[in-house]
Amino acid sequence: MPSASVRRTGTAMRTLDLVYIAIGAALITVGAWITIPTTVPFTLQTFAVFAVLLLLGGLRGTMSVLVYIMLGAVGVPVFSGFNSGFGVLLGSTGGYIIGFIFMGLLYMLFTKLLGEKQSVKIAALLVGLTVCYAFGTAWFMYVYIGSKGPVGVMTVLGWCVFPFIVPDLVKMAVAVLVARRVKPFIKDNLQQ
Repeated sequence: MPSASVRRTGTAMRTLDLVYIAIGAALITVGAWITIPTTVPFTLQTFAVFAVLLLLGGLRGTMSVLVYIMLGAVGVPVFSGFNSGFGVLLGSTGGYIIGFIFMGLLYMLFTKLLGEKQSVKIAALLVGLTVCYAFGTAWFMYVYIGSKGPVGVMTVLGWCVFPFIVPDLVKMAVAVLVARRVKPFIKDNLQQ
């Protein structure tokens, strides 16, 4: 039987890691439920994604996002407005939800290659948010044009991105502050 130190340093997910991933998915869900309805709803979902990545690291944070999306896809009402199903993911705003996966992967890549410095983490979140915006906007345009007709890029950016930039940057700043306070209390034996 392997010793405790061998089990802790192995690459397999441990029970603690799975618990953190589940808690991360739950935090994202709660963030999605806190909403102000607009074309693309204002939620605390992005705050939760930022916080989960900062607190749990790239691997566990990205896994939390994947679990969150899979729960929603199979019908658990985890999305904004207590919605669920593939229809939400395939709908006009589904690209922004799927974009969270890219945010997590970029965060994981940045911190793996450049280290765990605060500036690297913030840069990773900024780049990830930009990619999420780009993917979500392209997805929105594709779905919107297919169902309602032509729409300009600037119009879609005006609906789906510009109103969210400042609030998302504020959410990111708050997530950085929260993570700085909470991170010392999280057991972190997983190799990111």
